[in-house]
Amino acid sequence: MNPYIFAVIFLALLALTLFILYFKPKKKHLPESLYTKALNAIIQGDKKIAIKHLRDVVKQDTSHIDAYLQIGNILREEGNVEGAIKIHRSLTMRPNLSKDIQRQIHKSLAIDYFKLGNIPKSKEEALIVLKADKKNLWVNDFLLQISEAQKDWKEAAQFSKTVQKINSSKNPEQLSKYIVFEAMDKLKDSNKDEAIMLLKRAIKTSPNLGLPYKHLGDVYYELNDLKNAIAQWEKYVHIETSDSHKVFPKIESAFFDLGEFDELEKFYDRIIKQDPNNQLAAMNLANHLYQKGEYENAKSIVDDALLKNPDSITIQLMRMKFKIKTDGSGDLSKEIDEIMNLAKAIN
Repeated sequence: MNPYIFAVIFLALLALTLFILYFKPKKKHLPESLYTKALNAIIQGDKKIAIKHLRDVVKQDTSHIDAYLQIGNILREEGNVEGAIKIHRSLTMRPNLSKDIQRQIHKSLAIDYFKLGNIPKSKEEALIVLKADKKNLWVNDFLLQISEAQKDWKEAAQFSKTVQKINSSKNPEQLSKYIVFEAMDKLKDSNKDEAIMLLKRAIKTSPNLGLPYKHLGDVYYELNDLKNAIAQWEKYVHIETSDSHKVFPKIESAFFDLGEFDELEKFYDRIIKQDPNNQLAAMNLANHLYQKGEYENAKSIVDDALLKNPDSITIQLMRMKFKIKTDGSGDLSKEIDEIMNLAKAIN
């Protein structure tokens, strides 16, 4: 073959190859493939890449609702709540959406508005989801949070019951607390009769919760029904032993108002019998006996308490107080040094 002709043919084939390679359309990723990559990026926490893939998805397929939903959710998480609402709200205008997609859109809007602090609007969107699916765990739990935020305790109790039913679980203490909170609102409105009724219902709902006993005692005390007040406070102490200090002063005041000084002593005896480690009850009893002039009995209680709690500054100080009364001032320098050392160790 003529070399010249061969060179021409070679150059022509080369030019054709380069033309095909240069102008060959680039392979496009299918929207679903990009969406899968976006979801993987979300799982991995790479929201920047996720947004990039999701935007590529909607460029190729403007009907890809899930991609728009995810873009809005990411914007919300990144702090652009207004942008998220704009995207999610626009989706509600789309025709022929399935019921499942509609629920997802309103769910996203409910979260958007909650994040924005617009609780009424958030609740409005959540109720749309609830209307479509009354047994939906997410929406019932979400509406429970909203009820708490709005301090609507009656409604909170209802949603709590539903959530527990869906979960096949029981949490009577949570229900009881909501009833107590409702009772407190009644007290603010000076409606003591309804408050008492609600507190009794709270006790019936969860007998092992101390809170309603404490508040019921407070209401009875305000009504000058001191006997009932003491009875409720004592039940509270038996349940919430570590918080007994919250009612001991009230109980002492009620017994003194009744003039039943001996009953106060019996009360502390009952508490100590139930909980021998209740240091405060022991100290209060010792102080009560001291005020009655029974110094030796008071000192004996303090000595026993000190054996159980040798590092207690309170007991050390009370022991010193009683020792002065029973033994005279004497040389208390050793006791003072011990107390100072304990205080230093705490500091």
